[in-house]
Amino acid sequence: MSELELNPRQQQLMAQVRKEGFATVEALASRFEVTPQTIRRDLGMLCDAGLLRRYHGGVSLPSSVENVAYATRQNLQQDEKRRIAALVASHIPDDASLFINLGTTNEEVARALMGHSGLRVITNNLNVAIMLSDNPSFEVIVAGGVVRGRDHGVTGQPAIDLVSQFKVDFGVIGISGIEADGTLLDFDLQEVRVAQAIIRHSRQVYLAADQSKLGRNALVKLGHLSAVGAWFTDRPPPEEFAAMAAEAGVQLHVADTA
Repeated sequence: MSELELNPRQQQLMAQVRKEGFATVEALASRFEVTPQTIRRDLGMLCDAGLLRRYHGGVSLPSSVENVAYATRQNLQQDEKRRIAALVASHIPDDASLFINLGTTNEEVARALMGHSGLRVITNNLNVAIMLSDNPSFEVIVAGGVVRGRDHGVTGQPAIDLVSQFKVDFGVIGISGIEADGTLLDFDLQEVRVAQAIIRHSRQVYLAADQSKLGRNALVKLGHLSAVGAWFTDRPPPEEFAAMAAEAGVQLHVADTA
């Protein structure tokens, strides 16, 4: 699978399953006014991608303790991630210092920053470090620790210790899920601890998260949306999320669809 872009019906289908927790083929076919065969094709693609899980009679969300495979996540919502990344990059000036942590959206942010100059970047993402090191005007500092083979992320106490040595202009973080009450969730405790250190040691924190993260379950609590200064996303969120962000004092930036 070289690329996976969800059409509007599939995006709405995902949102419906997130809302209900479980859905049958018949209910979804009725809800979207299409044939059961069309829904089965949609569900087959979404289950093969790890976004949903098959059960007898229907589908539910995947496990809250295991993330979708990294190779699959690389190919999900690619256009949305690129638009978010371009918007994040437009808010970071030349000659700035920043943290960039793990995640496929953050790797797109790094790619969008390649046209900048004079950046000083501390990262626990080896994919980001290799990419940014191609810009001769950048200084890239890589956190030490345990390297995860699945995505080349670096976690553990040495990574936290390195992050704690700095106070940077911007911390760019990703997330696996955002609950309606603003709780930020992820799957890996060690990854979360590095992200928490990044939040503590950044003057401004930017969250890059597309709409597929809304209402998504994950095991580990990172914190609350109020810990970030700005949320960059791909389209206006549902009213309850927009109101929650406003109440938390979080600036909401929506990427242009053009």
